[in-house]
Parts: sequence; C-alpha cells; structure tokens
Amino acid sequence: MGKLQSKISFHTTKYRAEGSMGQTGPAGASWQHSPAHTDAVTSVAALKPDLCVSGGRDKVTSALDSSRVFSASRDRTVMMWELHGPAGPSQHFPGHDLVVTGLAVSPDASQLCTGSRDNTVCKWDTETGECLGRAAISRNLVTHLCWVPGEPYVIQTSEDKTTRVWDSRELQVAHTFPAKQHIQTCCDVSQDGRYCLSSSSGSAGHGAEATLWDLRQTRGRVCEYKGHFQTTTSCVFLPRGPTLAPSIATSSSDSTVKVWDQGTAACLATLCLEGSGPLASLAACDSSTLLCASSNSGIHVLRVRGGAEPALEEVAAF
Repeated sequence: MGKLQSKISFHTTKYRAEGSMGQTGPAGASWQHSPAHTDAVTSVAALKPDLCVSGGRDKVTSALDSSRVFSASRDRTVMMWELHGPAGPSQHFPGHDLVVTGLAVSPDASQLCTGSRDNTVCKWDTETGECLGRAAISRNLVTHLCWVPGEPYVIQTSEDKTTRVWDSRELQVAHTFPAKQHIQTCCDVSQDGRYCLSSSSGSAGHGAEATLWDLRQTRGRVCEYKGHFQTTTSCVFLPRGPTLAPSIATSSSDSTVKVWDQGTAACLATLCLEGSGPLASLAACDSSTLLCASSNSGIHVLRVRGGAEPALEEVAAF
C-alpha cells in the first residue's frame, strides 16, 4: 500500500486489500481488513475491480484506463500522480483561490477540469499544467464535476441548487437544468452519455433525492429517487449486469446505501451501515460491487445481488 500525499496531514491512499484482521461473526459476515485511513474517508474512486484510490480530507478522482490519479485539496492545490512513477506529484495545477471541490478528467486524460468554492471552473492541459481556460459564475460554488464519456461536455453541480452542462471546448455553459429546492451535492453520467444524475441535500425526509436528467433529447428531468432521510451525498450509475435491470446507487448522511431501478425509480435494496456515520462517496467497481466511503468506519465493499429479489450486503471493510 502506498500513499500519495498532497500535504503532510491530508493524504490520498492507493489501496489493494492484502491480508485481513480475521472474519467477524458467522460465515458470510464481512471481512475486516487493516484500516486504510485513520480519519473520515471523503472520497473513493475505482481504478480496477480490485484496486481503488481513496481520499481522507481531499477529493480524489481517477482517469479510467490510465496510470494517473488526480487529487484536489482544501489547501487549494490540484495535483497529478503517476501510479507507477515517483512518490511525489508529477504535475501541479495552481490557480484556484478557495478549496477545490470538483475534478473531471477527459476520456483521453489529456485535459482536466476543476471546480472550486471560488465560483470558477478551470480547464488544464495535463501534460504541461497550463491553464487553458477559466470561467466564473456568481454564486456558483462547485460541489462536483464529471466528464461525459466520448463527449466534450462536463457536468457540474453547485450549491446554487443547479446542475450545469459545460462545453469544455470554449469552457462555456451549454445548458442549465431547472434549479432544485436544495443544494446539489454530486453528479454522475451514464456510460452511454444519455443521462446524468444529481443528488440533493436535505434533512428530516425533506429533499435528499437523486434526480435523473436527459442529456440528449428533452434535456429535462426524467424522474426522482426519493427515500433517504438526510442529504444524499453521492449517486452513481451501476454498470450493466446480467441479472440486474439498469440501476443506480445512492449514499446518504443517514448511513444508508440504496439501489434503485433506473427506469421506474423503485427502491430495489437498502443497506444501513450502522456506526459508519455519514456516508460520503460511492464508486462502482463492476455491475455487482460498490465501494462506499464513510466518516467513522473506513471504506466498505458492498455486493449487489440481482434476480427476483435484489439485495445489497457488505462483504468487506478496510
């Protein structure tokens, strides 16, 4: 296990489970591996089915099919790391004035988009570190970014309750979806590029929904996924599997993870991770495996079972 450090007290960890602390409970209970973090885990990204990158107080994203990882920190730094290179960062992207809260890497890993609480979105050349563009929108406190597969578009959520579609070529807003009633906390894009998700803050059962948006035809709201009692912190599309209908997953500050039927918005399965505290981030490893980052109990490995009675269970934690 190696650590990729943005600064001494804030670290990002590349982790592959090696060995365990022993199995607790009866056969079939989850395996408890050595903890990868000593404090809250705020983000997790899957590199391979058996390899992930996680961040403590930093944000983390990974470039698919790449040996590079990008991190953003509360100290306003953005860095690029080579997984199989030297221990230090291979590139820096300075320029934001406040905490960097969003990262999105282009499909070919040649460009990086970053977003910040300073109301700006920036575009960077990953090889040279040059800032290729900077756009500011009043009160656009960025919460999350993701790149549309195979397209020049970037999805962005904001504390101003909107979800925007940016054209990365000119770094201009191509579309803004209707504002929701609550802060939009996270976004994700389907692998075919047809839909995007956003998730909402909330409390006491008000808000806290995830929303499916059409990116290609109506560019409007398709449906909502309601059931969490507190802020929905993360939302992801699950890769297509042989036994599960097209589905999405959400995590929440109420310590639950839910799997939903994408088309009908029916909740297929719910798992409460007791004692985990607020859940911060989800990553889909494959059609049946999820990683969930928690405040109190590290990273949880969850298995999604399809079939006539879909289920969600914890199989490991580290």
